[in-house]
Amino acid sequence: MGKYKIQVFTGTALGAGTSNKIYINLIGSISNSGPHKLKTLTTFWPGSKQTFTVESQSNIGELLLVEVEPKPRSLMPYVDDDWFCTKIIVTTPEGVDVLFPCHCWMSRYQKLTLRHSVAMLKTQDTVPLLLAHRHENLKKRRQEFKWSLYAPGLPHTVLATFPHELPPEVRFSFTKDKEFLFTSGAAFTKLKLEHLLNGTWNSFEDINRILSKKPKTYEYVEKNWMTDEFFAYQFLNGLNPMIIKRCSKLPEKFPVTNEMVKSFLPDKSTLESEMKKGNIFICDYERLRDLEGNQICRKKQYLAAPLCLLFSTHGKLMPIAIQLNQQPGPGNPIFLPSDSENDWLLAKIFVRSAEFNEHELNFHLLRTHLMGEVFTVATMRNLPSCHPLYKLLIPHTRYNLQINIMARNLLISEIGYFPQFTAIGNESMTTFLKRAASSLTYSSLCMPDDIKERGLETIPNCYYRDDGLELWDIVYKFVSGFVSHYYSDQDVKEDNELHSWLTEIRENGFLEHSEAGFPKSFCNVKELAKFVTMVIFTVSGQHSAVNNGQFDFGGFMPNFPSSLRCPPPRQKGETTRDSVFATLPDISTTINTIAIVYLLSQESADRYPLGHYPEELFGEEAPLKLIAQFKSALQDLEMKIDTRNKKLVLPYIYMNPRNVDNSVAI
Repeated sequence: MGKYKIQVFTGTALGAGTSNKIYINLIGSISNSGPHKLKTLTTFWPGSKQTFTVESQSNIGELLLVEVEPKPRSLMPYVDDDWFCTKIIVTTPEGVDVLFPCHCWMSRYQKLTLRHSVAMLKTQDTVPLLLAHRHENLKKRRQEFKWSLYAPGLPHTVLATFPHELPPEVRFSFTKDKEFLFTSGAAFTKLKLEHLLNGTWNSFEDINRILSKKPKTYEYVEKNWMTDEFFAYQFLNGLNPMIIKRCSKLPEKFPVTNEMVKSFLPDKSTLESEMKKGNIFICDYERLRDLEGNQICRKKQYLAAPLCLLFSTHGKLMPIAIQLNQQPGPGNPIFLPSDSENDWLLAKIFVRSAEFNEHELNFHLLRTHLMGEVFTVATMRNLPSCHPLYKLLIPHTRYNLQINIMARNLLISEIGYFPQFTAIGNESMTTFLKRAASSLTYSSLCMPDDIKERGLETIPNCYYRDDGLELWDIVYKFVSGFVSHYYSDQDVKEDNELHSWLTEIRENGFLEHSEAGFPKSFCNVKELAKFVTMVIFTVSGQHSAVNNGQFDFGGFMPNFPSSLRCPPPRQKGETTRDSVFATLPDISTTINTIAIVYLLSQESADRYPLGHYPEELFGEEAPLKLIAQFKSALQDLEMKIDTRNKKLVLPYIYMNPRNVDNSVAI
């Protein structure tokens, strides 16, 4: 027996409130209070906090669960007035506040049973009622979230063709949904109204006039894209800092000689000596080999699979040789900075077009969006809401499923952007994605390992590396503290929910081949902390690095051409400025690509920056303290990056925690 104070919190989203009657039942270890109507003179309006008293006629024991059920009012029996409840706080007769997180939508006659906020592993859950709730929670989720085959050889996706098929909790908010549609329409309308969509470009000045209002980085790209220094800079700090690696031995397919490049090296130096010093780097677009170009408006488009050699000297990285296809020979010359201006410019344009495909499809779509979806679905299906890792990871899944469904429908479907406006089209795109998926490794998703494997530890002015490694360390320290609080090494081995989660990630991410190096199981806390850090970093910092600068670096078309209308030149000395423009995308392709990269770079009004956890999922002091320390460390890094950037002509902002979202939300 006793009186319980009930505080009910309604979400702030549009439509979150309800006029339904709300019934609550307090379930304890001995008995329950029975359903009690929460009597209010008003409705449960958005953003409201309302307090009630429930008196139980019997001793219910330790409070374990709260059962909530909306019912329609008699005057509105057919109106399904959904309600979004964020949390319920119950104060027991002994004066103890117990938090019951909710954060979900409820329809009338839908009973929802909430568990207290204390995170718990299954091996620690000994109360039959709580074990049953845990089981039902996962049973319901496995019905809501099912795997689907998108294409053989690619990571599996969630079973949903359209966003409305997803549970409402994982869909866009009303604000996000309408803002996304408005931004999309505004981008296309503005560009298409201001420019005719047929014809070809005749000058770079015409391309410069596409936009009247440009971000500072966009303007910098526009002015410097032709320079060798900026061309090379982008391999370290541009949209795709993922393909460059140190070259210790030239591949046979790229027969660059000392005679070719001696004028670009220090006096009396050789390629061999510079490779030994660690000063030679290579970018190899081998995954694009032998792919057939698409047709745009019934006109053949062309792809290249180039190799680019770079030399690091006096704090600068410079290109010294480019070969446009993988098989060396008379019809595949090695272009040099000493060649004619147009020959060298066109060779660099083909490299930048290869960058478009590697960046958008491999390092952006596959390695952040699609892997994020695998992490999300596996989390939903295998970790119950009371599991500590579910509570840790759920903010990092926000909007990922819906944005991926939209990407599949609008960008990579048979009628999407890629088949219409890129050289890689549809069939070659699928082939390329399968090649990229087969080359995906665990170490390539773990930034410290990836930097070491690519030999980028000491190359100067690599801000992606500098900021990313610091961000990784901050995330790892946070995750390590969190995992260590809830797990011992023995707990890690015995958590079958955890191992089911890992198994589904391996199986549905096509990560089971031995070369991928993904763990088959976790043996200790350290291994688990590294893997969870990889998951969070992939969908936050890494996604920011390859997503947020798309309009900055890719909005100016010659720097990021989605398609090329002429094949790679087969010999030197024939390229003219007119043939450069004949190769670049036409006006329609240009405008549509600018609109797409603009849309994909926009910041949402309801974004959650990294470290921002507005949903109260934890009631314990330890995780709350760790989150506070995490936020503080992120703020320190923000200030450090801001100080550094003040000294740079082109600031690197994409790994600044201020600009990093919690999840793949765009």
